[in-house]
Order: sequence, then structure tokens, then C-alpha cells
Amino acid sequence: MGEFAQPESIASWHAHIYYDPASTKEVAARVREGIAAAFPDAVLGRWHDVKVGPHPTAMYQVAFPPALWNRLVPWLALNRAGLTVLVHPETGRQKADHLHHALWMGAVLPLDASVLPD
Repeated sequence: MGEFAQPESIASWHAHIYYDPASTKEVAARVREGIAAAFPDAVLGRWHDVKVGPHPTAMYQVAFPPALWNRLVPWLALNRAGLTVLVHPETGRQKADHLHHALWMGAVLPLDASVLPD
């Protein structure tokens, strides 16, 4: 199985919660509050009301350890309130993690790969 990537290479996970500052920020805030209450080991990133990095719209990041995967990702699936969510591993390969190893809930948004290192 040497040709396959191993799950042990995943140091952590990121979930990016996308929202529209004019119309769905309040919804995103409720989702954020739910994450904070249910998952104190998750790290909630700053609000970005404008594009940042490869992300095409406003978002905030949630960083979490692999041990939370089995609870946090299903929670997001059930409680994302119609928001788009990108979940990707952190393996040290940013471009591959965002573009090839990612999972989407809701619409698949176009990421700007040009700003991601290989």
C-alpha cells in the first residue's frame, strides 16, 4: 500500500464556513456559536468578510484535531443551515489538501489555486 497516502499523515482538519456578509452572516454566527458550545477543542478562526487566500467569498475557519472528525463533521452536515462548508485535511501539502483532498457540503466553490503552495 505504499502508493496510497496514509491517514496518519493528517495532522489536523480545517472546515471553512462560507457566508454572505450582507445576508447570511447571522446564520454563520449561529453555526459558529453551536460549534463553540459543542466542540471546545475546535479553534475558531477570525471572521473574513472579504476574500482571503484561495477562498472566493467571506468565511471563517474551524481548525480541529483528527479525534473530533467523527463528531464535528456529522454535526456540520446536520447543522450548517444551508451554508457551504469546505472540509480539508492538513497534511502539509496546501494545494493538494484544498483541491484534491477536500470534501464539500453544499455548493462547490471555485478556489484560487494560484495562491496555494504545492
